[in-house]
Amino acid sequence: MSQREILITGATGNLGQKLRRHFGQLGYPLKLLCLNKAADPEVYTCDLSTYDTDWATHFEGVDTVLHVAADPHPWASWQSVQTYNLDLLCNVLAAAQQNGVRRVVFASSNFVMAGERFRRSRLSVHLPPNPINAYGASKLAGERIGKMFADRYGMSFIAFRIGVCLREHGNRFGPWIPFGRWGQEMWVSDRDLCNAFERAVETDKIGFGVFNLVSNNEGSRWDLTDLQRDLGYQPLDGARPSVGLVGKAKTAVTYFRDEFVPALLRKIPGRTW
Repeated sequence: MSQREILITGATGNLGQKLRRHFGQLGYPLKLLCLNKAADPEVYTCDLSTYDTDWATHFEGVDTVLHVAADPHPWASWQSVQTYNLDLLCNVLAAAQQNGVRRVVFASSNFVMAGERFRRSRLSVHLPPNPINAYGASKLAGERIGKMFADRYGMSFIAFRIGVCLREHGNRFGPWIPFGRWGQEMWVSDRDLCNAFERAVETDKIGFGVFNLVSNNEGSRWDLTDLQRDLGYQPLDGARPSVGLVGKAKTAVTYFRDEFVPALLRKIPGRTW
């Protein structure tokens, strides 16, 4: 059993439950926080978007924080991501820094690069970011805030740009995965997700890092080179994307709305807005 004590935010949410189960089975000491009230005495219910010394004391003695609490919806409003993705993150990082936490592992998102979904380039974490919505922008901001804490205070910060990891269907690969081929290419299994987080807890050599986190899906554009080199991650699962006619039609409509029409409008002479 590892002696590294772990605190999980969003412990009753989709990712939080997966990580709690994984690290609990491995025997890690756990502290569990969540906004959603749970009928579970091990989960401390609190609103991390408002700083409070009562919940901040739970960070005492913690080695690593797995920060997966957030509004996870791609259609989340700016008001929601301001509260639950940005204010909340700043409070968690402050509590971690003030209590001497060694590392925070942050659930970022592939939506940081969603503007690349109709292109063909290999998607490295070193490319310029290209979010398309408030959710993706909040995750990009979270990565940069984490870098500031790493640079300023020496607290290690690892961000995973997590792909599609479903609560429904047991997170099995299938036609129910949203966003067509784009979504299928960035599917990540529960096993691969938890393996990457475990490696992030146990490594000692990273001060700051941002990594793509997907499974080994056929034809995927997501570059895992940095994750494999720095954390020794090797995906154990993967699938072959297959999109039917309905999925292809939805993709075509989205392309027309989000790529073709804006590009056409940019060509209008004298257009400045």
